[in-house]
Amino acid sequence: MRTALTWAIGLGLAGAAVLSLTRATAQPPAPRPNPDSQYRLGPDSLPQDGVPKGEIKGPFTLPCEVYPGTQHTYWVYVPAQYDPKVPAALMVFQDGQAFKDEKGDMRAQNVMDNLIYRREIPVMIGVFINPGRKPDQPEPTPRDWGDRNTNRPTEYNSLDDKYARVVTEELLPALAKDYDISKDPEMRGIGGSSSGAIAAFTVAWERPNQFRKVLSNVGSFVNLRGGHAYADKVLEAEKKPLRVYLCDGRNDNRGVRAGKYDEKMDWFYQNVRLMKALTKKGYDVNYAWGMNGHGQKFGGAILPDMMRWLWRDGPVSTDPNDAEERGFRQPAGGKK
Repeated sequence: MRTALTWAIGLGLAGAAVLSLTRATAQPPAPRPNPDSQYRLGPDSLPQDGVPKGEIKGPFTLPCEVYPGTQHTYWVYVPAQYDPKVPAALMVFQDGQAFKDEKGDMRAQNVMDNLIYRREIPVMIGVFINPGRKPDQPEPTPRDWGDRNTNRPTEYNSLDDKYARVVTEELLPALAKDYDISKDPEMRGIGGSSSGAIAAFTVAWERPNQFRKVLSNVGSFVNLRGGHAYADKVLEAEKKPLRVYLCDGRNDNRGVRAGKYDEKMDWFYQNVRLMKALTKKGYDVNYAWGMNGHGQKFGGAILPDMMRWLWRDGPVSTDPNDAEERGFRQPAGGKK
């Protein structure tokens, strides 16, 4: 009996030792795949041989009266095909430093170069504008977009018309001094990422007589400053003549903090909710849901498609003898 008990105890101790050793040497669970790992820039987002390159001018400083004591830094993209005698389309990008970053995820200037050349979007002036800041505050960078040290949260996330006034009453008059920009709101688009996306939507929502095309990447339609209300506002208000492209990912910020879920702070849920409201109301709306997190990887990968869709109604000649229409757009004056 004692021998059997001794044997059983010994076996139990050996088993415990094996279990302990297994636990000590076991591999940790495999990390989840990076949700952004599958998104890469395609040829439409990269410089291509033979495609005339536009010029980015600036930076320029725009004094601001809407938010006293602040100023906005902006750059202007002028395509090689721009003719000062012909009114051009306009596309304004919030968080301009991120959209024009030559090593970034969007590289909008390359997209415009390639698509303008192939007549897939009209000849357009591009504007890359940063959020407002006081002169002693740092300029936003690819690592720090300015949420903690600029006027970005107030300008971009507030549901009022103040930032729309910055764009329409301060930026547009400054541009008109140097460029012939179409006054047709159908020829004006505005876009951004995250808080810059809801800011773009707000500009068009408040000023549809000035802007009618909206490009939204991972838009912050959440309760930072009441942005989750937009879906209800869309349903309650009279339909506006807007065209909207929404882009977000299933791994965006999902509203879980300290184990508690708040749907008002779920980026993906609120983007889907806004899409459904726009659709129900009969808006010209398109959308793409990826696997991405909160950032610009997916948005950058599909930016050319978003631009093509938003600007798909540009003038087109169907005359088979129209040699100009059947050729690539060359720089103004016919120079290659």
